Amino acid sequence: MSDHPIAARWREVRGEGRAALIPYLTAGFPTPAASLDALRLAEAAGADVVEVGVPFSDPLADGPTIQRSTQAALEQGMTTARVLQQIHDAGLRVPVVIMTYLNPVLAYGLERFLRDAHAAGASGLLLTDFPAGADPTLERAVAASPVALIRLIAPTTTDERLASAVRGASGFIYLISRLGVTGARDRIPPDLAEQVGRVRAVTSLPIAAGFGISTAAQVRAAARAADGVVVGSALVDVLATAGLAAGERLLREFARAVRERDP
Repeated sequence: MSDHPIAARWREVRGEGRAALIPYLTAGFPTPAASLDALRLAEAAGADVVEVGVPFSDPLADGPTIQRSTQAALEQGMTTARVLQQIHDAGLRVPVVIMTYLNPVLAYGLERFLRDAHAAGASGLLLTDFPAGADPTLERAVAASPVALIRLIAPTTTDERLASAVRGASGFIYLISRLGVTGARDRIPPDLAEQVGRVRAVTSLPIAAGFGISTAAQVRAAARAADGVVVGSALVDVLATAGLAAGERLLREFARAVRERDP
């Protein structure tokens, strides 16, 4: 996938000697119209890749902030089809990764989803509740499509499991930096660099760290260890409480942080 949009973006980021900024946004939140504005705002503020969450009624991996955002989006009529339409309408130049659970994809139809996601402008798919090897047929279908299959790796993944857990992955690896659900935390894990090193030993793909990273200082610290930094709950919370302008200011702080990381 050397010519894939995600690979191309990461080459640009590495050429600048920095980490990538990957904000997460729940599609349809705070409102469908504001959500579309937020996608465009994220690119303008310095995002390298944008993760778009598909609202789902049972988001087990997410903490209270993302759960509230998905519920609000569902109540406003956000569906998988509307998410894809919004990605299309946003017309982003940076790669878009769809973050969802398996159920909405299967309900939509796997082949149809992959076709429509690519047509909408999505470059990657991250299935939160789909461990590697759970369904080889599904994995082959994604691998045969233009949509990269992003793998989630947990800090509890054993050395024996790690190699098979990244097999078939493309785009980048999403390293869950801590146990638990999504949500802001006081600090990044002290062993993050060690976690990244374990994953680097079994894959050449870029590694993005996420879960709980919520301040510019934490982004800067995570960028010293990982190739990319994912921020979600902190951004969603600011959009909910302070609006789009505050969300843009926060993203610009994060964009500076990945560019100003200490050596």
